[in-house]
Amino acid sequence: MTRRGWRLGVVAVLAAVCVSGPEHSEVVRTASDLGPLPTDRYDYTPQDYQRSQRATALLVRQCMAEHGHRDFPLDPRYPSDPIIATAVSTDYGALDLAAARRWGYGWDPAKSPALRPKGRRMTSAEYADFPVCNAEASRRLLRGIDLKRDWLYAGTRAVAIDKAVKRDPRLRTAWEVWSRCVAEQGFTRYPDPVAAYTDAAWQRGSDGNTRHTRRERATAVADVICKRRHHTAEIWHAARAQQQAMDITRHRDRYAAGLRALREYRTTIAEVLRKLG
Repeated sequence: MTRRGWRLGVVAVLAAVCVSGPEHSEVVRTASDLGPLPTDRYDYTPQDYQRSQRATALLVRQCMAEHGHRDFPLDPRYPSDPIIATAVSTDYGALDLAAARRWGYGWDPAKSPALRPKGRRMTSAEYADFPVCNAEASRRLLRGIDLKRDWLYAGTRAVAIDKAVKRDPRLRTAWEVWSRCVAEQGFTRYPDPVAAYTDAAWQRGSDGNTRHTRRERATAVADVICKRRHHTAEIWHAARAQQQAMDITRHRDRYAAGLRALREYRTTIAEVLRKLG
């Protein structure tokens, strides 16, 4: 779609947001409810991650066998358990009202996103050879790709795009309206929803989860209610879509090269899974 086309599309989204009342709009519970963004097709997906992890494990096991470790597990534990820190991020802050009521800005600890290896521990001898095999697996999966220029190019543009989004006057107004709404309910006047989500007062642990205090949960509920009342996430999403589309237009060749690299990577992974999986 052309830049003008994207602008018209964003205007249409914003117009729909402005004229629709809460009773006529669909409830947004997750970022995916807002629909796709222009850079999505250029990005590494959760499925890519899962398949790459499987392919890497198969290549590492093959390499370890060549080093004399015939029964190396696909999902090994390290000789000593490392501290696992989960990076927690969100595009629009809290969105799900039920989750906000129960878990605030965290989640059910029984469903922690921290994934721990299920296989046996590596022996000291295996651990000595593991880094070499892991590096070899990475080289194999990324062969033929210019890592400095093409690999996940869209990701390298994310910071610049985010800065442009934050300068959007419509979004800044939307954040101000949301902030005032939260403050009117007796909570901190945050500059934007991410500031509420990442407030140090929630005392996130090494796994990224919060303590789910009464204050935290009440703040998260007010946050979500104000987003729904004023369509904050929808306006934010539209601003991101516009800036991403403009960036793709400005750097079309680089985005295209990045997409070719990502497709080549997926082809290599499919080949490994077909041969070893």
